[in-house]
Amino acid sequence: MTRNDAISTRIKIMCLIFFVVLAWLAFHLYEVQITRHDELYGKARDTYTSVKTKQGKRGEIYDYDGNLLVGNIPCFDLCADPEIIGDEENCRIAAGIIAKELPELKKDDLVKRLMKKTRNSEINGKPVGIKNNYAFIASNVELKTAKDIEDALKKKKIKGISFKETTKRYYPKNELLANILGFTNIDRDEVIAVIGLEKFFNEFIKPSSSEIHYERARDGLPLSYGWQNKIDDAKDGMNVYLTIREPIQAILEEELDKLMDKWKPRAAYAIMADPFTGSIIAVAQRPTFNPNDRKSMLDPDAWRNRITEDIFEPGSIMKPMAVAGAIDSGIVTPNTSFDCENGAWFYGGKMLRDSHPLSLLTVSQIIQKSSNIGTAKIALKMGERHLYYTLKSFGFGDKTGVPLKPETSGIFRPLKKWDTLSITRFPIGQGIGVSPLQLVRAYCALANGGYLVKLRMIDKLENPDTGHIIKIPVKPGMKIFKNSKTHQQIVSMMKLVTQKGGTATKAAIDGYQVAGKTGTSQKVINGQYSHSKFFASFAGFVPADNPAFVLFVTVDEPQGAEYGGTISAPAFREISERTLRYLDIKPDVLSTVVSK
Repeated sequence: MTRNDAISTRIKIMCLIFFVVLAWLAFHLYEVQITRHDELYGKARDTYTSVKTKQGKRGEIYDYDGNLLVGNIPCFDLCADPEIIGDEENCRIAAGIIAKELPELKKDDLVKRLMKKTRNSEINGKPVGIKNNYAFIASNVELKTAKDIEDALKKKKIKGISFKETTKRYYPKNELLANILGFTNIDRDEVIAVIGLEKFFNEFIKPSSSEIHYERARDGLPLSYGWQNKIDDAKDGMNVYLTIREPIQAILEEELDKLMDKWKPRAAYAIMADPFTGSIIAVAQRPTFNPNDRKSMLDPDAWRNRITEDIFEPGSIMKPMAVAGAIDSGIVTPNTSFDCENGAWFYGGKMLRDSHPLSLLTVSQIIQKSSNIGTAKIALKMGERHLYYTLKSFGFGDKTGVPLKPETSGIFRPLKKWDTLSITRFPIGQGIGVSPLQLVRAYCALANGGYLVKLRMIDKLENPDTGHIIKIPVKPGMKIFKNSKTHQQIVSMMKLVTQKGGTATKAAIDGYQVAGKTGTSQKVINGQYSHSKFFASFAGFVPADNPAFVLFVTVDEPQGAEYGGTISAPAFREISERTLRYLDIKPDVLSTVVSK
């Protein structure tokens, strides 16, 4: 090979290498600028951009008149950047400062979190370790505590702990209405609605958040001339206004506490409603809890909603509904007489008894004296089908639809599953299970002229950003009574219950006519009716002919007595008297009280 040939070969090889390198550079440039553009651009931007998140406030809950029941107070969430904090000595100093101010946090656990400099991730399907720039420390830290931590960290020149402004759920009335309002928990930095209205209306109450992506300088501050992008606007959650009246709620709870102290029961409930609109004015149960004090919530049995979940046999409180059906259809009149068998009657292979020996009674006296035998005989005249549809028309066996979950539909067997005894036991409140709310709804129908109204707890929703109001309408109730005289006749009978000779003279209120009914029902224990454990109840409305409210009080396993007229009727009277004064309802008679 000549010298010129060798030079030519070398030139060709160099040109080939040049073109190979040029092709590789072109391919690499294409991959960087086209194929991996978004990935690399994102990584580059991450080095000089930051993200700021802004969270709206959770919606607040008010009573009917605008009194705050659930609100928010400002506080801080603490988190850390383990990379910035630095070595183990700094981590221990930081952990010591935080644990001193927040003793519920353990120093050693904090050190472990702050020392975790990497975290597991996955890139292109391969597990890799990447820098850990986030460690959660604590949520809902009070302002003063957060300031003390921040000052102590600055004094020690510890960086990497950030303080995020947020809000903490606050219940200014403590135990008041606690079971209905519910509560929230914090899981990391996410609010979890647990029970009550907090949970049912969570989608309305919870706020939205926004993100601002911006270019920053080395110190993290935004560049005034830099790029900025805002994703959505942070919006506050909707405010909820209840039908509850706080002053009346306080009255009801105070009297319920007195009842608990006197009779030492397992549990007690009280519900007050407007019979014409179905609005719940006040409602409470015992035991209860303080949502601001999480130690009081260790027992879930204290914070579940008994008024929607519990089922109990109502006993004689059921009688007015059955009798109203018989009167409405013309099967009986208030003066129709029945032989009450001197207190003992054998039917369907079983003995049915009255609490006292009773002989010939009119329908009005059957309600006044609360005769089981008389009521059963009225039901027999009605027949199974008529009785079934009468009780069904009062809402038994159906949920009320209040904004609380779960809600029971009670126990009301379909007609085809009735046995021989059903027709004589269901109208006296045995063998049928109801919730406290179902019972209140039925008594609203007795009080308002025979309309099954829908129970309401929410009056309106408010958008705090725009002021827009969504009013929750009052829905007309389904008409139960066909006879125009039925309402007046059944109310007249129920007035007798609180008058001389009735079972609830202790529910009588001086100056007002009170219509109501007692109930004393044996609890079912291991499939058998107990002779020592009872529900003692009273349900009624006042003033009887133009009621301001329906009120139901029931006591589960009272100690020392068993009858609703002895235990629940006095509590009904005290709550009603105080509420009538608050509402400035004028007396409708000069004097009605015969004894207390």
